[in-house]
Amino acid sequence: MEGSNQVRDVHGRPMGALRISLTDRCNLRCRYCMPEEEYAWLPRADLLTFEEIERLTEVFVSVGVDKVRLTGGEPLLRRGLPDLVRRLAGVPGVKDLAMTTNGVLLGRNAETLREAGLHRITVSLDTLRPDRFTELTRRGTHGDVLAGITAAVATGLTDLKIDTVVMRGFNDDELVDLIEFGREMSAEIRFIEYMDVGGATHWSKEKVFSRAEILKEISSHYGSCEEIRKTDVAPADRFRLPDGTVFGIISSTTQPFCATCDRSRLTADGMWLRCLYAMTGTDLRTPLRDGATDAELRELIAGTWQRRTDRGAVDRLSQRETGRVFVSVESLKRDPHLEMHTRGG
Repeated sequence: MEGSNQVRDVHGRPMGALRISLTDRCNLRCRYCMPEEEYAWLPRADLLTFEEIERLTEVFVSVGVDKVRLTGGEPLLRRGLPDLVRRLAGVPGVKDLAMTTNGVLLGRNAETLREAGLHRITVSLDTLRPDRFTELTRRGTHGDVLAGITAAVATGLTDLKIDTVVMRGFNDDELVDLIEFGREMSAEIRFIEYMDVGGATHWSKEKVFSRAEILKEISSHYGSCEEIRKTDVAPADRFRLPDGTVFGIISSTTQPFCATCDRSRLTADGMWLRCLYAMTGTDLRTPLRDGATDAELRELIAGTWQRRTDRGAVDRLSQRETGRVFVSVESLKRDPHLEMHTRGG
């Protein structure tokens, strides 16, 4: 999005994409995201109302945002979600309204969301094997996720994507199966390197199955993969198989894309984070509820972005040789905003 209202940071990166977390709650307990037994949840009274989310979205759009993605936790746990989708779909300047979900509740909601104005769906699915799914998520809802993907296809939601976090020794032997499943569902599979973010307290570099290894595994089965020239700043690098099938790789761990990152995140209680790896953010809920005008909110957001220097994944790459986890369990309990399921992935 180019124009007089576009704000750029210290490195010249525009503000283009906003990920809005609707809740920190989730109905799965994926071991790479929520491995602990207990969590400090955001107080419900602190959660932004739909009216507040709509208003903040309008302010963000006024300084350059044109892509909005609803996340969580699990966004489908937020009551009345179709109403919010209608509100955001009606905000002038929102060109792309998408949602990332674990798919468990998608089957009963896909049609309603499409009718409300949702443009695109991304479903997280790390394995096609029910036993592995149960081991990873500690829930037995694998069939519900598959039904949700089927429902999304049936509703006519276009540009369906399936995100898979690849972990060495767990699901790195399913890459070809997942590509074939994606082909069957008319969905694009995106393989994500395992990242040491927030609640990934059991992360280790030995578990990372790298972009290079993913490409080697897929090429050994299908033949040479052609990299598709990028025309946007989306996080995934995309590749085409000899038969035309396209898949993506998000390689934040081994090949960070900080130089072109235009994304920021708004937590369910109004904390604005400019980087997935950020340790602190900007509280937007307090000024919003204290009566700040749109102009004052715009000045706060634009000024903060203009001072943005974040290159979290690049910085982590230079420090990662130690193999340590960057956020301790004690830190997570003190500040739930550090959790992956709070900041929206």
